Amino acid sequence: MTQKWLLPEYIDDILPAEAWRIDQLRTAILELFTVSGYELVMPPLVEYLESLLTGSGHDLGLRTFKLVDQLSGRTLGLRADITPQASRIDAHLLNRQGITRLCYSGSVVHTLPTGILKTREALQIGAEIYGHAGVESDVEIQLLMLRALAVAGVKNVHLDLGHVAIFRSLIQWAGIDGESEAELFRVLQAKDVAALNALTASLDKDVGNALCALPELYGGIEVLQEARTRLPDLPELRGCLDTLDFLAAQLSKDVLEICVDLAELRGYHYHSGAVFEAYVPGQTEAIARGGRYDEIGKAFGRARPATGFSIDLRDLASLAQGDGYRKRIMAPYKLDDVGLQAAIQALREAGNIVIVDLPGHEDNRDEFGCQDELVLRDGRWIVVPRAQAQ
Repeated sequence: MTQKWLLPEYIDDILPAEAWRIDQLRTAILELFTVSGYELVMPPLVEYLESLLTGSGHDLGLRTFKLVDQLSGRTLGLRADITPQASRIDAHLLNRQGITRLCYSGSVVHTLPTGILKTREALQIGAEIYGHAGVESDVEIQLLMLRALAVAGVKNVHLDLGHVAIFRSLIQWAGIDGESEAELFRVLQAKDVAALNALTASLDKDVGNALCALPELYGGIEVLQEARTRLPDLPELRGCLDTLDFLAAQLSKDVLEICVDLAELRGYHYHSGAVFEAYVPGQTEAIARGGRYDEIGKAFGRARPATGFSIDLRDLASLAQGDGYRKRIMAPYKLDDVGLQAAIQALREAGNIVIVDLPGHEDNRDEFGCQDELVLRDGRWIVVPRAQAQ
């Protein structure tokens, strides 16, 4: 018999210490976004399915929970990503002509976990820039991501850079049909070099060589110079490599290492330009990721260039420095003691955690985790270590 208190697989409660760390990080990062000119939006957790998936590609559809609306009979979805919602808000509710900077924080729900130790309910926080197509906004958004990680004390970031338009430009240049494109995309995603060689054997030699070069164009920023010699000299490709060169030059001083991967096609049906992921030592999964997605606004009927990133606050909280709690002080239960009540109020206003010891639970005081106690000494209420309170 299933225990009634058990949760679904890969769905977890967030207990006090972790919840405190997450909330502190959320507050601090949103403050960083605010002082950087980003405006907070709070989209709903549930929307009509077609709105949630518009312009986001096939992958997001597989990750989205679906249900029937009892009012309209239409299919609803629990959001699996907040970015499409922010794009809808920019395109139809704000409807500004110039640059818009938005930020958000909230739960997203996935049908399947993205990794063995991943929850299906992530706490996503992120920022987006709409209305600017230049590389300058890519630099701004990536620097903002690095500063958000720094808020949590995350250092020594390894930044991976890619550009999905490189593969797309080669496909268009060669006139490859949609079915073949999908198969090439699949083997590149899997880094299956043998299958890639087999698929390109029947293609024009220059096309085949260029596609087979992509998995090998992986490493430090010197890869970008190598790509200029191994890939066709097409204006679109030169533009992609120029963008990555500029990003690497602007960001190299803020990260431990930059890695370039020209076969990285994450979000290929969603992103349109430079993509990036941030890694930290000891972690196999990216701690933050993002990229340019200029096509998503078009799907909402108003094309707007855009770039942004997101972080899972639960992942970030696990890396954050500190033990997750401020010092806690126990105070006696004496409502009629004016001096005591004033002392409690002053301590709380100064940011201390003060817990009143309700009567009848003397044997369970240790569960509060209080290191100090508020005691009356020489007519004054003062804070002392609990060991000295007797």
